[in-house]
Amino acid sequence: MAEWLQWFGRFENSKILALLLFFITFCGVLIYVYTGKKRSARLESYKYIPLQDDEQDTGAGSGEEQDNERRES
Repeated sequence: MAEWLQWFGRFENSKILALLLFFITFCGVLIYVYTGKKRSARLESYKYIPLQDDEQDTGAGSGEEQDNERRES
């Protein structure tokens, strides 16, 4: 029974195991990201974040700005 543990302990075999583990994890992440319509739409909207103004991202702004907007309207 300990022979299969020794097989994993050898450097040349552990490289293959690590490669398989990382590849399966990578494929799992890709499947998670690209499946589901809601998740896909949300991720698509993220590509416009660098082009948006700071005021749009934070909403109406600080408390003072909100008070000024209320007074003007």
